[in-house]
Amino acid sequence: MNKVVLIGNLTRDPELQTTNSGVSVCRFSLAVTRRFANAEGDREADFINITVWRNQAENCHKYLKKGSKCAVVGRIQTSSYDAPDGSKRYTTDVVADEVEFIGSRNNSEGGEESYSAPAEKPKAKQTAELEEIDDDSLPF
Repeated sequence: MNKVVLIGNLTRDPELQTTNSGVSVCRFSLAVTRRFANAEGDREADFINITVWRNQAENCHKYLKKGSKCAVVGRIQTSSYDAPDGSKRYTTDVVADEVEFIGSRNNSEGGEESYSAPAEKPKAKQTAELEEIDDDSLPF
């Protein structure tokens, strides 16, 4: 099983690109604070590269920015390439299946902006009247 769940803050603005076939891909880095403090009492962070595809990529580019908090669910993917000096370089990224924006859509103090899911559309009024039910007639 290859499954990763992360919550952290973006270390830079997301970068959106389009493949030759027209598929959107967004890349950003997430700072995830470690659970325990080190010997000096400081909590260190890991900086993890995230890759998001298609509509979710466009949403990430539109709504996230440096400092935004988000949750990512995905899988680890490793790859390698040959560097210009001839050495082989290895990369490890998380390919996101789900990205959830954490926070509210309103601007907070300090000029930071975060986002949440859009508000639901109001439901149509129901005209049916409800009958009163005696509590003793409930099956539980």
